[in-house]
Amino acid sequence: MLGFLSARQAGLDDPLRLRRAESTRRVLALELNKDRDVERIHGNGVNTLDIEPVQGRYMLSGGSDGVIVLYDLENSSRQPYYTCKAVCSVDRNHPDVHKYSVETVQWYPYDTGMFTSSSFDKTLKVWDTNTLQTADIFNFEETVYSHHMSPVATKHCLVAVGTRGPKVTDKKFWQFLGHHVMNISWQLQVLTVE
Repeated sequence: MLGFLSARQAGLDDPLRLRRAESTRRVLALELNKDRDVERIHGNGVNTLDIEPVQGRYMLSGGSDGVIVLYDLENSSRQPYYTCKAVCSVDRNHPDVHKYSVETVQWYPYDTGMFTSSSFDKTLKVWDTNTLQTADIFNFEETVYSHHMSPVATKHCLVAVGTRGPKVTDKKFWQFLGHHVMNISWQLQVLTVE
């Protein structure tokens, strides 16, 4: 790693090469937690996870089956090895379940009483966590690949949505001509689009 840093500092190497080397090193160092598991609810793969930022106690998961599950991560058994239990889920029998794969779930940054989900069914749904009912549904013309709420907005809630079409929206339409917006995230007050 020091070789990459020295070459970058001397201007001999591209910054992207250092970034790739560090990203690769970090990915190869990842390990699964051997003493914690989660209850298996999804019938198919899990596409997205989000841990609520207020207490770090609850986790949302969205699956390729359209199901959303809310888990309690707290170890109430006090055992060294434990399984995190599902508190509730928006399953296939729920009236507001997504028709297709859930691509992104995200907690509201300041309160666990609300979360959002987006899906290949061309919708973004705002959920009331306490009742597990939709508070609002936004329909889009194109397939929704991802969404992200601004983590620093306190007087409003900006939600950027990346779709199959070349638009990113927070109720103002921003055009990225010739691009499918696959990944989107707010970094402080700057929007990152990939």
